[in-house]
Amino acid sequence: MTAATQLSSSVGCAAACRALGLPRATFYRARVPLPESGAAAPRRKPARSLSEAERQTALAHLHSERFVDQAPHQIYAALLDEGVYIGSVSTLYRLLRQHGEVRERRNQRRHPIYQKPELLANRPNQVWTWDITKLRGPVKWTCFYLYVVLDLYSRYVVGWMVAPVESAELAKNLMEDTHTKEGIKPGQVHLHADNGSSMKSKVLAAMLADLGVTRSHSRPSVSDDKSVLGKPV
Repeated sequence: MTAATQLSSSVGCAAACRALGLPRATFYRARVPLPESGAAAPRRKPARSLSEAERQTALAHLHSERFVDQAPHQIYAALLDEGVYIGSVSTLYRLLRQHGEVRERRNQRRHPIYQKPELLANRPNQVWTWDITKLRGPVKWTCFYLYVVLDLYSRYVVGWMVAPVESAELAKNLMEDTHTKEGIKPGQVHLHADNGSSMKSKVLAAMLADLGVTRSHSRPSVSDDKSVLGKPV
């Protein structure tokens, strides 16, 4: 680097760097060494930055009743038409950002945070959940349908059935048989399922209403809604 410095004094920096195969950025960087600590020098305050008094004046305009519902671009243009300059648009945004005010500044309705629905069971035969899944058949492109009714508290399978088709009528028969076998009284059990066609069929809904069984379904487009099912520890 000493040779490049000596050569640059006679032929110039660009020619010296070309002759020595040295990048000019490296040459210029070596002329301004870093502090002893190795850290970059602190950034100096720009000479044209706003003083504290000017910052407070700009914030007063931004918070005034006249401009409380306007964006910095509109405030800047309106004041400039009146011959008043309080700072550039980017400076106004920077001031608002420092005070956590870069957002929708108008008072608008905020939607409340809804609690995720949850079903809890304190004893057996209080909450049931059921589903239908496919089982691979003995021949390619064939399958069977497994109907399973699960007690939420005990994780005990209270009812199940394997059928060649998925049918609301078969689901109705399974629920009716399971209800009778477990000796369920009206209003005792709550039944939860997803939004399958068999789960929401009118045939099943009418039968459950006659037996006094309340029911619920997973929210649409919420794939993990069944995870809200649980029991107190």
